[in-house]
Amino acid sequence: MRQLLLALLFSFSLAASFALPLTVPAAHAADYILDPAHTQVRFSWHHFGFSVPEANFNEVTGTLKVDDEDPSTAELSVTIPVKSIDTHVPVLNEHLLTKPEYFKVEEHPDITFESKEIRNVSEDGKRFEVVGTLTVNGIAKEVVLDAKLNKKGPHPMFDGAPAAGFNATTTLKRSVFGLDAYVPNVSDEMEVRITAEAIEADAYAKKMEERKAQQE
Repeated sequence: MRQLLLALLFSFSLAASFALPLTVPAAHAADYILDPAHTQVRFSWHHFGFSVPEANFNEVTGTLKVDDEDPSTAELSVTIPVKSIDTHVPVLNEHLLTKPEYFKVEEHPDITFESKEIRNVSEDGKRFEVVGTLTVNGIAKEVVLDAKLNKKGPHPMFDGAPAAGFNATTTLKRSVFGLDAYVPNVSDEMEVRITAEAIEADAYAKKMEERKAQQE
């Protein structure tokens, strides 16, 4: 049960706002924060068959509430501002954020993901699937993340607070989110890779306050 609890900490995929409208008894609820300094969402595509460029989002935030006695009632929220996209090509960044055939940033400034269930958990609790709703450009589609628990335990950078780290992958078709410019010369399918660290919320907030005080 403990491994499954920590396995639920990942679903970030891309993320994205993950939220489940389920009631979690306050007495057993535990809150976690995705550490944005160690959480990344990266994606790649094929360009005319010649190369496989990569890009990432520079801002990813997320929170998780989970019940020790019933991890299936987890509530996870992750948000990715579209404006934080970084293709490592300034002109392409500008096109993606301003051209009408790409992201509709003014109307839909964030990419969100809402987790719905955790399934197919391996016997050792380290591999599992996260099923949820990804919303891009205001278009919501169900996606499945293939996730792996990398490590769980006290985090040395947060005074030994409970923490867990995960990787996940999925394949998306950008056309279903209204991003079909130049298909098929620029591939419709995009490979998404996610890595994340989740920290117990109170410990995370305390550490952030300490760091802020040191900078003042």
